[in-house]
Amino acid sequence: MFNKKKERLYISDLLEDPAVSYPAYYILSKSMIKNEMLLTALEALHSFDFKFYEQPKSHSDIFAMFAGGMFPIYKEKYIVGYFGGKMMYLESHGWKSMPVTEELFNMENWLVC
Repeated sequence: MFNKKKERLYISDLLEDPAVSYPAYYILSKSMIKNEMLLTALEALHSFDFKFYEQPKSHSDIFAMFAGGMFPIYKEKYIVGYFGGKMMYLESHGWKSMPVTEELFNMENWLVC
Protein backbone atom coordinates (compact mmCIF):
# COMPACT_ATOMS: atom_id res chain seq x y z
CA MET A 1 0.00 0.00 0.00
CA PHE A 2 1.00 3.58 -0.51
CA ASN A 3 1.89 5.44 2.69
CA LYS A 4 1.17 9.13 2.74
CA LYS A 5 4.26 11.26 3.18
CA LYS A 6 4.38 12.99 6.56
CA GLU A 7 6.01 16.30 7.25
CA ARG A 8 7.16 18.24 10.30
CA LEU A 9 5.09 21.21 11.37
CA TYR A 10 7.34 23.41 13.51
CA ILE A 11 5.71 25.47 16.25
CA SER A 12 8.11 28.30 15.44
CA ASP A 13 6.44 28.48 12.00
CA LEU A 14 3.05 29.03 13.68
CA LEU A 15 4.05 31.40 16.47
CA GLU A 16 6.91 33.84 16.87
CA ASP A 17 7.23 33.48 20.62
CA PRO A 18 5.30 30.42 21.87
CA ALA A 19 4.51 30.20 25.59
CA VAL A 20 5.01 26.44 25.34
CA SER A 21 7.71 25.39 22.91
CA TYR A 22 7.59 21.66 23.61
CA PRO A 23 7.15 19.73 21.47
CA ALA A 24 9.01 21.84 18.95
CA TYR A 25 7.28 20.11 16.02
CA TYR A 26 4.53 17.65 15.10
CA ILE A 27 4.75 15.04 12.36
CA LEU A 28 1.55 15.27 10.31
CA SER A 29 0.16 14.46 6.89
CA LYS A 30 0.05 17.26 4.32
CA SER A 31 -3.72 17.50 4.67
CA MET A 32 -3.47 17.89 8.46
CA ILE A 33 -0.83 20.61 8.09
CA LYS A 34 -3.30 22.53 5.92
CA ASN A 35 -6.23 21.99 8.34
CA GLU A 36 -7.12 25.47 9.66
CA MET A 37 -9.06 24.08 12.63
CA LEU A 38 -6.04 22.07 13.76
CA LEU A 39 -3.67 24.99 13.27
CA THR A 40 -5.94 27.25 15.32
CA ALA A 41 -6.07 24.69 18.14
CA LEU A 42 -2.27 24.31 18.07
CA GLU A 43 -1.82 28.08 18.21
CA ALA A 44 -4.15 28.29 21.22
CA LEU A 45 -2.36 25.44 22.97
CA HIS A 46 1.16 26.77 22.40
CA SER A 47 0.29 30.39 23.19
CA PHE A 48 -1.89 29.43 26.18
CA ASP A 49 -4.55 31.71 24.67
CA PHE A 50 -7.75 29.90 25.62
CA LYS A 51 -10.09 32.90 25.37
CA PHE A 52 -12.33 31.05 22.90
CA TYR A 53 -12.34 27.85 24.97
CA GLU A 54 -14.37 26.80 28.00
CA GLN A 55 -14.97 23.68 30.04
CA PRO A 56 -17.67 21.49 28.51
CA LYS A 57 -20.94 20.96 30.33
CA SER A 58 -21.22 17.37 29.12
CA HIS A 59 -19.58 14.85 26.83
CA SER A 60 -21.91 15.92 24.04
CA ASP A 61 -20.03 19.26 23.84
CA ILE A 62 -16.82 17.37 23.07
CA PHE A 63 -18.45 15.20 20.42
CA ALA A 64 -20.15 18.24 18.89
CA MET A 65 -16.68 19.67 18.29
CA PHE A 66 -15.55 16.42 16.67
CA ALA A 67 -18.64 16.47 14.43
CA GLY A 68 -17.82 20.04 13.40
CA GLY A 69 -14.27 19.09 12.43
CA MET A 70 -12.76 20.92 15.40
CA PHE A 71 -10.24 19.75 17.96
CA PRO A 72 -10.84 20.01 21.72
CA ILE A 73 -7.92 20.35 24.11
CA TYR A 74 -7.24 17.84 26.89
CA LYS A 75 -5.53 18.88 30.12
CA GLU A 76 -4.19 22.03 28.42
CA LYS A 77 -1.58 19.71 26.95
CA TYR A 78 -2.99 17.70 24.02
CA ILE A 79 -5.05 18.38 20.91
CA VAL A 80 -7.64 15.60 20.53
CA GLY A 81 -9.15 14.36 17.29
CA TYR A 82 -11.73 11.73 16.40
CA PHE A 83 -10.72 9.48 13.50
CA GLY A 84 -12.21 6.16 12.45
CA GLY A 85 -14.33 5.89 15.60
CA LYS A 86 -11.32 6.46 17.88
CA MET A 87 -10.31 9.40 20.02
CA MET A 88 -6.67 10.25 19.35
CA TYR A 89 -4.31 12.79 20.86
CA LEU A 90 -1.51 14.56 19.04
CA GLU A 91 2.09 13.98 20.10
CA SER A 92 5.20 15.18 18.35
CA HIS A 93 5.41 11.98 16.28
CA GLY A 94 1.77 12.01 15.21
CA TRP A 95 -1.63 10.86 16.37
CA LYS A 96 -1.80 8.25 19.15
CA SER A 97 -4.80 6.31 20.40
CA MET A 98 -6.18 7.81 23.59
CA PRO A 99 -6.29 5.41 26.55
CA VAL A 100 -9.59 5.25 28.40
CA THR A 101 -8.97 6.23 32.00
CA GLU A 102 -11.13 7.72 34.73
CA GLU A 103 -9.50 11.13 34.07
CA LEU A 104 -10.83 11.05 30.53
CA PHE A 105 -14.39 11.37 31.83
CA ASN A 106 -13.66 14.35 34.07
CA MET A 107 -15.04 17.44 32.31
CA GLU A 108 -12.55 19.68 34.14
CA ASN A 109 -9.76 18.15 32.01
CA TRP A 110 -11.29 19.36 28.72
CA LEU A 111 -11.51 22.66 26.87
CA VAL A 112 -14.00 23.15 24.03
CA CYS A 113 -14.94 26.16 21.93
